[in-house]
Amino acid sequence: MKDLVVVITGASAGIGAAVAELVAARGGRPVLLARRAEELAAVAARCGAQSLAVVTDVSRRDEVERALQAALARHGQVDVWVNNAGRGINRLVSELTDDDLDDMIRVNVKSALYGMQAVLPHFRGRGRGHIINVSSMLGRVPFATIRSAYSASKHALNSLSANLRMELRAQHPGIHVSVVHPGVVQTDFGKNALHGGPDSRLLPNSQTAEEVAEVIAGVIDQPRADVYTRPWAKQVVVDYYAAEDMGRAEQEFQAPARPPR
Repeated sequence: MKDLVVVITGASAGIGAAVAELVAARGGRPVLLARRAEELAAVAARCGAQSLAVVTDVSRRDEVERALQAALARHGQVDVWVNNAGRGINRLVSELTDDDLDDMIRVNVKSALYGMQAVLPHFRGRGRGHIINVSSMLGRVPFATIRSAYSASKHALNSLSANLRMELRAQHPGIHVSVVHPGVVQTDFGKNALHGGPDSRLLPNSQTAEEVAEVIAGVIDQPRADVYTRPWAKQVVVDYYAAEDMGRAEQEFQAPARPPR
């Protein structure tokens, strides 16, 4: 990871901040994007002189483009782009409004699309690069019905990622597209969800942002298409989609939390 220029969205806290600090600790040059200037500056200070903080609303295409240009002006290149910014929701499907769904798509899907489309010409010109999209286990299986539109947005992000990977494979094999699927992470995600929600830090079977950052660092070092941050998570997904009756599998998800396997 030494000397790699790694752009990280949603870098003012949580997973994004943990990734930025880990990149810096391993000799990389993190470029931190987020809306909250004070919090972003604090993370950048912890990352050291090689870091660059760019206050950015990644739900605006023009601001994402501007952030890319700032990174190129500082470092001359970008090696990895991590689309981590996102937001949850606390609302059942039957309760969703147009604004609810629009917000989830804007923050969780369009922001990643803007990042991918902004950096792709640079990657194509260099013949290499790596896009990492931070998705969720809820983008694979319906663990939490209150996260309905969030889950839908992550399913959409997964599909865009896979389609881009296939689009690039023949002519640009040096450009990698990875998706990382955390479960519950001990951050402010739950408290900051649209319409509120349970504190993610108090939920069972959670993991730290630093643990997720370690997985993302591993993907940077060894690019893979689809990665889970828990050793048991992939099998849960396989079992769900292989189930003869998905309805019965979903009943198990709604039961009291089962231990990891």
